[in-house]
Amino acid sequence: MKSVCLSLFFFVLFGVWGTSQGEPSILYIATNGNDTWSGSLPNPNAMRTDGPLATLTAARDKIRKQEMKDVVISVRDGDYFLTEPLVLTSQDTASKILIHSWNNEPVRLIAGREVKGFTLVRDSGILKRLNQEARKNVLQSDLKAQGITDFGEIKSRGFGRPTHPAALEVFFQDRPMTLAQWPNKGWVKIDQVPAGPSGGKFTYKENRPDDWVHAEDIWVHGFWTQDWADSYERIKSIDTATKTIETVSPHGVYGYTPDHRFYFLNVLEELDKPGEWYLDRKTGILYFWPPAPISRNRVFVSIVDSVFAIENCSDITVQGFTIECTRGTAISVKNCQDVRIENCTIRNIGNVGVSISGGRNNGVSGCDIYETGDGGIRLSGGDTANLIPAGNYAENNHIHHYSRWCMTYRPAVGVGGVGQRVSHNLIHDGPHNAIQLGGNDHIIEFNDIHDVCTESDDVGAFYSGRSWVDRGTVIRYNFFHHIHSVAEQYRHGSRVVYLDDAASGFTIHGNVFYKAGSLCAINIGGGRDNVITNNVFIDCKHGVLMDARGVRWAKQHISTGGGWRMYEKLKAVKHDQPPYSTRYPKLATILEEAPAEPRGNVVGRNLAVRTNLLNTPDGYCNLVKFADNFSTDQDPGFVNEAKMDLRLKQDSSAFNEMSSFEPIPFDKIGLQRN
Repeated sequence: MKSVCLSLFFFVLFGVWGTSQGEPSILYIATNGNDTWSGSLPNPNAMRTDGPLATLTAARDKIRKQEMKDVVISVRDGDYFLTEPLVLTSQDTASKILIHSWNNEPVRLIAGREVKGFTLVRDSGILKRLNQEARKNVLQSDLKAQGITDFGEIKSRGFGRPTHPAALEVFFQDRPMTLAQWPNKGWVKIDQVPAGPSGGKFTYKENRPDDWVHAEDIWVHGFWTQDWADSYERIKSIDTATKTIETVSPHGVYGYTPDHRFYFLNVLEELDKPGEWYLDRKTGILYFWPPAPISRNRVFVSIVDSVFAIENCSDITVQGFTIECTRGTAISVKNCQDVRIENCTIRNIGNVGVSISGGRNNGVSGCDIYETGDGGIRLSGGDTANLIPAGNYAENNHIHHYSRWCMTYRPAVGVGGVGQRVSHNLIHDGPHNAIQLGGNDHIIEFNDIHDVCTESDDVGAFYSGRSWVDRGTVIRYNFFHHIHSVAEQYRHGSRVVYLDDAASGFTIHGNVFYKAGSLCAINIGGGRDNVITNNVFIDCKHGVLMDARGVRWAKQHISTGGGWRMYEKLKAVKHDQPPYSTRYPKLATILEEAPAEPRGNVVGRNLAVRTNLLNTPDGYCNLVKFADNFSTDQDPGFVNEAKMDLRLKQDSSAFNEMSSFEPIPFDKIGLQRN
């Protein structure tokens, strides 16, 4: 019976790889293992002469040395503190490898260190810099005494800036703590810009910085000129007499503008509430105000950039781990085939949860990804010149509370290249885009997206822009709801599907938009050939807003030689020759028919409930094919709108008014059982 069960176990594990010759080899890893042992036993033997390995790296090296095929690396329960990522390369392509938690035991792969030895602060100089309440609660620990000497470096990051690994961070109760900042919530405002927008100086009104006379290496984070572009800047000097701040180059993105928002961080004097911390980089002393008793909880700091780096490999599955405390991207997959990241919890990450670039049929499925610095998942790949899809995917993942460092253009899922798929994900609580997309022929389907775009302006839950070439993407059967930016007191507001700056050739079909978008649900930003059919809009200001920016305010950007490089992109792909001319016939003739005008857009067979379906503020409504839509202020026959069951009953008025309206598979949207 044991043999039958074991064979069934292997069949299930390796079924995705096809038929295998014989049973796979198994290597065990355990916290009580030893890298000099064989790894063939799940526990040490009685004499402790053999047993499991101790590290993933040792397992990889054994597979390479022994030229093993079809290998299962089974990791036993416990916490594994990594000193380096597991790197898999072309040397490992001869093997099909499953790396998983054995028998679903809880396994944490921690790219950091646990910090101990906390005591109350006794240094009078430090105590004087803290407020009265903090003096009784802030603890300290000597990191250098525990062998932690690499603190990383705080670097300028944000909109248009390179992505750098985060510096050392602190995690407590399995969530990130806050680098001491002021104000603790909200923002302060720039007062004046005495040296002009690009002069690297601005003033403030508050008196708080008067108390920071001993502070060094202070940083500011702000939306300096545009409320869709944030960045972190290092302070060069603070003149408290004139209330003037000078920053280190490159200065705030787009320069500094009065009345725009920012806050200070990395200030010891502002360690004034539970959950805040500060690191003295000279002494190596970590100061921390724990939000719960430290004797009953653990403190971790991030050390290693990543956990898995997989390149030029095939047939590798990573399954069932909690992966945390990285400074950079937790898992990177480059130029691989059939690499799968499954059923993992990926949290407390300095950059991105999983990055997949190049290759084909690689994916992330069934994962919980949260508390990331710069977004959740990145997908790219495929042959752009020949429109050959990569087939990489993000499926059935729960992504939330992402982009806690950089708040703009760091989406839950970023998509590029040709032929990626984003399906059945639940995405919420993000400051900017949920899905940001470039490239061709992607599928965005069955996702549940809400409470995103919370900190930014001129923003869309789904975003793409500045290309006539990036066509063929289908956005279908998604549920977008409760999307309203807290920044809506600013200029532009939020959209849901934002086809910005002449984005063209999208199909938007069968989606449900409910109380979503302060400006509109779908914004055609001057683009062409976008087909919007069979959608349901409920309590939206506008269902579709179509402007003509290409012949109005953006004329200089869209024209030949303009900043959006629209004509250069056409030339780069030879748009009037196969495969582009055959795949996108309207693209082949675009230069023959006023390309800057929003032509070829279709709005048909849509249901609008308490929503103005179409708004064309710049005119050109005659260019839209608008037909067979139904608008009503009454319940058209939802199963239960109060409980957000927005399926339509069989006798819905929508089916009577639009004979070809198709039922939306609302019950299939969102996360599915693994």
